[in-house]
Amino acid sequence: MKGRGAEGGLVKEDLANLMELARGLALRAGEITLKYFGEVLVADEKADGTPVTRADREAEALLRSEIRRLYPDHSILGEEFGEYVGPAPVRWILDPIDGTLAFMRGVPLYAVLIGIEIEGDPVVGVAHFPALDETVAAARDQGCNWWPRKSVSSVSACVSDVGNLKNALALTTDLERILVSRVGSGWRNLSGRVRLVRGWGDAYGHILVATGRAEVMVDPFLSLWDAAPLLPIVTESGGQFTDLQGNETILGGSGVSTNGRVHQPVLDILKEGV
Repeated sequence: MKGRGAEGGLVKEDLANLMELARGLALRAGEITLKYFGEVLVADEKADGTPVTRADREAEALLRSEIRRLYPDHSILGEEFGEYVGPAPVRWILDPIDGTLAFMRGVPLYAVLIGIEIEGDPVVGVAHFPALDETVAAARDQGCNWWPRKSVSSVSACVSDVGNLKNALALTTDLERILVSRVGSGWRNLSGRVRLVRGWGDAYGHILVATGRAEVMVDPFLSLWDAAPLLPIVTESGGQFTDLQGNETILGGSGVSTNGRVHQPVLDILKEGV
């Protein structure tokens, strides 16, 4: 790693290099997942009851081995293989397949997610959608880059300019889960105030917000490895990412992404259900 900047953080060149490396690793992990994608898969059940496939394990194993080879002093936290704590103030947070249930059914909206923290601060995020051939990557104060389907070069990702909820598209991962969650009645109220509601969920919903194709994405339950890349991606695209309480954090156990213009109204409406 290069030297640190005046504010104690890494200089921009370091963050840009980490972002490019993370993007390259996500693409390689995505190639592994594609070997298994397209047919109904059988999965093992983890202790928490969620499924894990051979593709999840192989993709995370690749990511971990490459990170350890390049940066042996960096910490790594992954959904499938736990945490390695290194001496450096840098932690990679990995979700080899976000949306495993969709992946198992041949639905192409799953993602490889990589987040990077510096001294506990989320500064780099990458979301790669192998079956869609689409990637977004962001680094602190450097904007968000978007590689649309089949595109060799990137464009700047930017949230929409919709300022009124009546013109907004609102998304969530699982309509049934959100309706029985503590914000269930708030979600019903929000659904009645937006133009359209759909279930294009998991990380893809947040990326639709970051790229201006949706205005609201609500996750009442969100793991650390799911949230880690989303905060820098949504923020650097001009939007806002918080937990349901309005805290800009990846540790809140929930996630709300918006274009920023409708963020507070969305939070206020959702709180009606608490």
